[in-house]
Amino acid sequence: MTSPLFVTRDETLLDELLRLAAAAGITPEVASDAGAALRSWTAAPLVLVGADAAEETSLLGPTRRPGVHVVSWGQVPHELFRTALALGAESVTELPRSDTWLTETLTDLGDQAPARSLVVGVVGGSGGAGATTFACALGQVAAHRGHAVVIDCDPLGPGVDRVLGLESHDGFRWDALCQTTGRLSGRALREALPKRGSLGVLSWYAGTAGSLQAFAVREALSAARRGHDVVVVDLPRAAPPVLEEVVARCDLVLLVVQPTVAGVASAARLATQLGRGPQLRLVVRGHGLAPRDVAKATGVPVLAEMSDQRGLAEAIDLGLGPVRSRRGQLGRAAAGVLDRVAVMGRAA
Repeated sequence: MTSPLFVTRDETLLDELLRLAAAAGITPEVASDAGAALRSWTAAPLVLVGADAAEETSLLGPTRRPGVHVVSWGQVPHELFRTALALGAESVTELPRSDTWLTETLTDLGDQAPARSLVVGVVGGSGGAGATTFACALGQVAAHRGHAVVIDCDPLGPGVDRVLGLESHDGFRWDALCQTTGRLSGRALREALPKRGSLGVLSWYAGTAGSLQAFAVREALSAARRGHDVVVVDLPRAAPPVLEEVVARCDLVLLVVQPTVAGVASAARLATQLGRGPQLRLVVRGHGLAPRDVAKATGVPVLAEMSDQRGLAEAIDLGLGPVRSRRGQLGRAAAGVLDRVAVMGRAA
């Protein structure tokens, strides 16, 4: 059972609790009396008992269990604490003062994310390296295995929604998300994003001047991780606060490199900025310097290699995304990366 149990006859309190539950994206079970509450008392993951029903419920001697809270609308009378103690409640909560805490508690309850989803950051070692294209390819392949999302954190990039052919789909964009406050539900975010099948995107509306705040990125990434199996982030090459914020939360960071002298030199500088930690790996795209030489020059191991894919621009222009076939260069490279990532999200 995933629905919390609300026990109250107070219409004002119930209206507020239902409002908070709706904001968290969950539907509770409501009991208007203590007898009805006992039927779901032990099964509910969370029990909120209104101040009006607390004494009545405690007299029935319900089973002691965690996750029981007494909720009052307005100032809490002193005798309510004694009743809560008899009921075995963990706390006495006053609304509307504690509505933020309660919304976050209900939001966490409503999320049924994987035990540990994978967060992969993708950044270009130089301009034109194809990082956005590879990020979208990873998202397309991952969506065949579960819920996936591609998050666009590069305001000067082409836009992941346009690369994936989702720019005309309705849904939440950064433009609206950066104006919101409070904790996001993973399920609510997944359902609100523009998507095709199991693949969602978070980007900007076409033509808007994109900008990001670290708090918005932090909250969106947290919610995306709770609501998806794989989260792919298209990273900017020059936005230190946002770059550091996301990289710190990635299980794997892929540096897409063109194997030319200029491409490798640029990638080596960016690798220094990112820190050559265990989560940083190279994806070598195109022909030129040998992958072992690229790894030696940058000080970063190579995870995947791929040639340029024929018909890539046409596939994107048709709104099909970069992966038309999983047997193509991008499809095989993306699948290889996902296959070589351990279950816990670390590079194999």
